[in-house]
Amino acid sequence: MSLLEAIVLGIVQGLTEFIPISSTAHLRIVPALAGWEDPGAAFTAVTQIGTLAAVFVYFRKDIASLGGAFLRSLLRYRPFETRESSLAWWIMFGTIPIGVFGLLFKDVIETGFRSLYVISGSLIVLALILALAERAGKRVRDISSMTLTDTLIIGVAQALALIPGSSRSGTTITAGLFLNLNREDAARFSFLLGIPAITLSGLYQLWELRTALAGDLGVALLVSVVVSGIVGYLSIEFLLRYLRSHSTWLFIVYRIALGALILIFLATDIVQP
Repeated sequence: MSLLEAIVLGIVQGLTEFIPISSTAHLRIVPALAGWEDPGAAFTAVTQIGTLAAVFVYFRKDIASLGGAFLRSLLRYRPFETRESSLAWWIMFGTIPIGVFGLLFKDVIETGFRSLYVISGSLIVLALILALAERAGKRVRDISSMTLTDTLIIGVAQALALIPGSSRSGTTITAGLFLNLNREDAARFSFLLGIPAITLSGLYQLWELRTALAGDLGVALLVSVVVSGIVGYLSIEFLLRYLRSHSTWLFIVYRIALGALILIFLATDIVQP
């Protein structure tokens, strides 16, 4: 992988990880159109470490508060003593579904599910479900009103994002809207819930690639991680500001258009599945 590819893929990862348009779909279609090799699920997972760093920096106050409450609850043997400690524990519980499904379906996720047919279908189907959530959601709740049940529902939705093209932020924001969260808090909780899953996935894949990191791939990964982190921070800022006064219809239309475009490319042999 050249440095140009690493930079481009880092920008793509940073732009699309948090916006509900699927980073995996873009990390498949951009190399396909450019004539590059598929970077693979492992490369995608490792570059998420950069976007994870962006989450830590952007939400540093929230994370410090939740982390402190979590540790105090452990020391006092009272996990649900405060609202913050409860939320911290619930985020842990909400991570279980994606961990279980990720381990059970690891092989198919990294191979068959990366087909552009699967990705295009996921883009379109999730767009339609998100459109329904926009119509049905009342947007009258914020994070402080969330319950364990809410978190588990969003956690299951996060697990569905293992299907490439679905988008982790897309599935979790959609679930949040169905639960009547306002758009900004649905996105905010999506980012916080993603921290454990992205951390574990990135570190696992980094370990899997450890023997290749000494060569050019290691340099390319490092560049891609740094670029994705910088762009990812800007993407978080954009999305939260955007959702304060706008709906998700822009992303819905974009997902449908991209999914249809991929199908056209496949039908005309411009790209291969």
